[in-house]
Amino acid sequence: MKTKSIAKGALILTLAGIITRILGFVYRVYMSNAIGSEGMGLYQLIVPIYMLVWSISSSGISTTVSKLTAQENALNKYGDINRILFHSVIISVLIAFVLSIALYFSADIICMFLLKDTRAILSLKLISFCFPFMAAASCIRGWFFGLRETLTPAISQVFEQSVRMLTIFFLSGILIPKGVEFAAAAAVTGMCLGEIASFVYVYLSHKQFKKSNRLFSPYTKNLRLVYITILSMAIPLTANRMTGSFLSTLENILIPQKLQAFGLSQKNAMEIYGELTGMVMPLLMFPSSILTALSTTLLPAISEASAAGNKYRIITTLKKSMSFTSIIGIGTCGLFITYPNEICELIYNRFELGELLFSIGVLCPFMYLQVTFSGILNGLGEQIFIFKTSLLSSVINISFIYFMIPQYGIYAFILGWFISILTVSFMCMHKIMKKTGLKLNISLWIIKPAFCIAGSCIISKVIYSRYLIQLNKFISCISAISIICIFYISFLFFMGCLKISSVKNIFKSAIK
Repeated sequence: MKTKSIAKGALILTLAGIITRILGFVYRVYMSNAIGSEGMGLYQLIVPIYMLVWSISSSGISTTVSKLTAQENALNKYGDINRILFHSVIISVLIAFVLSIALYFSADIICMFLLKDTRAILSLKLISFCFPFMAAASCIRGWFFGLRETLTPAISQVFEQSVRMLTIFFLSGILIPKGVEFAAAAAVTGMCLGEIASFVYVYLSHKQFKKSNRLFSPYTKNLRLVYITILSMAIPLTANRMTGSFLSTLENILIPQKLQAFGLSQKNAMEIYGELTGMVMPLLMFPSSILTALSTTLLPAISEASAAGNKYRIITTLKKSMSFTSIIGIGTCGLFITYPNEICELIYNRFELGELLFSIGVLCPFMYLQVTFSGILNGLGEQIFIFKTSLLSSVINISFIYFMIPQYGIYAFILGWFISILTVSFMCMHKIMKKTGLKLNISLWIIKPAFCIAGSCIISKVIYSRYLIQLNKFISCISAISIICIFYISFLFFMGCLKISSVKNIFKSAIK
């Protein structure tokens, strides 16, 4: 079976990611206006627990399905591919079902003693119903990714987000007037229905795709070998992501509690937490939809090249990935530190949020590097290393949250976050260079993009202060951002960071 190119896969996922992020923005803007920062904070307390369950039941297994599917597809062993997927779904759904029951019956205890906010009980019980559907859908999406058939997972993302939005729009008038507890429950209901709808779509698409492409053949692996193959790869991945997710959950639980130790009331602490995690962070991560798509397609591509011993292909792929990541990360950093207040006012109608956006905006290059590094290192089989760096990052973050926030407030967390991301980025880069022989191109990946964005931001700021500031706020902000983008792309071509031939090749390969 012919597999799709990296460029086409990344392009499809990028478009879907952008659409999903736009829909997500509309959803978050609506929610923030409807229930305020405190309501967003309560909702954000639920999300880490949701992600923890996903990491335990689905994350490692879905990545395993993707990698094993890519390997077996290269050998045309479709029977083994189908058998791996079937038994992966069984394992994942069984784990998710057990976690669903456990969470439902322990929601009261978790909220009273761990979250320390009983208003989250209803949301926790509601969210427990979607875990088996989430697990099965994740495995099937991993199967599509392994075949580099990214259209179905991409559509499922958009479909899931659309269902979430329609649900919250429909329920908001009924539940939000009843208080913050029910407003968060409305958002969680949308999350659950989105997961169920996504599962139905990918399941039907999987059956149709397998039938259309005749992906049937006798299997060569016996059942015992199948389970050994799946578990030997999935357990380290799951342990890594489960530990990281558990520590991330702990971080999110501790932040509002330590903000109260700093002297804030429960309401104010939850408001700041909601602003940081529910408003500023989604805004920061919006451009990373491109890199998430790239990271997802990197895993099977590097896995195949590594299995074939094709070092040249690995190096070429890494160079393009690193260059692309640096361009996106440095450009976004310049944008967010040049117009933080204006962007927050445009998106959330909250001018004061710009102070938080400016403080965290400088982290963009390193945050985005982590997304690409994850795809590269997973493709190289460095799951244990990822686990160690994730553990180190969380230890640094939790240390600053626990000891420094009570003394210095939310900016202590931002400082700790900066130190952890910087440390892990250097460790990952060193590991990749050592593993593959990749050479660090400081000029192309750092210096030139930095000069390009600096010049673009200065030009935009001058034009904005002289001409645009007098216009409508929406028009002036969009115009200023557009000027930065136009000049930045132009300077990148002029400095040799982008080449017309490379762009043509990307689009040629994307439409094959």
